[in-house]
Amino acid sequence: MAAAKKSGPMLAIDNIDVFYGAIHALKGVSLTVNEGEIVTLIGANGAGKSTTLRTISGLLAPKTGSVKFLGKDIAGMKAHKVVAEGISQVPEGRRIFAEMTVMENLDLGAFIRKDKEGIEKDRKMVFDRFPRLLERKDQLAGTLSGGEQQMLAMGRALMSRPKLLLLDEPSMGLAPLLIREIFEIIEDINRTGTTVLLVEQNANMALSIANRAYVLETGRITLTGDAKELAASDEVRKAYLGG
Repeated sequence: MAAAKKSGPMLAIDNIDVFYGAIHALKGVSLTVNEGEIVTLIGANGAGKSTTLRTISGLLAPKTGSVKFLGKDIAGMKAHKVVAEGISQVPEGRRIFAEMTVMENLDLGAFIRKDKEGIEKDRKMVFDRFPRLLERKDQLAGTLSGGEQQMLAMGRALMSRPKLLLLDEPSMGLAPLLIREIFEIIEDINRTGTTVLLVEQNANMALSIANRAYVLETGRITLTGDAKELAASDEVRKAYLGG
């Protein structure tokens, strides 16, 4: 199996077209994510970033093209089956279950698993990584602060033990200090073996932690390259970095 992984990218999206009714949201999008990388998608609101993640995670099906994960085409696969394949998404707006406790939310993240000891171990890992969640484990998730809810959404996604973690706007609505903390956690998650595909409005922060980046404009990829090089390019600085 290890040899198969090394023969190509972990995720390969090839020439996908995605529609919302009559609206052509993604137009021939192709991108790759290699094992161990942090790859970021940047672009203005409505560019198609979240649509790309939703297509990977099975919430949307492309009209044309393929979405291959570890060599297997998962385009159009049901979302829970995509999770079972090893992909987990932290959705935009967190989407935690407000009327359930922190612990119940985390346990829902492990819904596809049957290994009780492994689940217990991963729960401990989540609490080690997010100590504030341990302090609030019996609290209703809806009573947490925005930053704590983001941590819970990330912890819940990690409970399925994903090979690839999709993050959709993790900094949205958070104070600058918390944003820095969330991005440090993303780097730590990546260092411990999880590949990351990150969609983020805060292009400065995203490019500072990513290996590679893609720029989406109105459903098309217009630029791609090394994250540090893109961060230094005049075109990207003017359009996305306030330079």
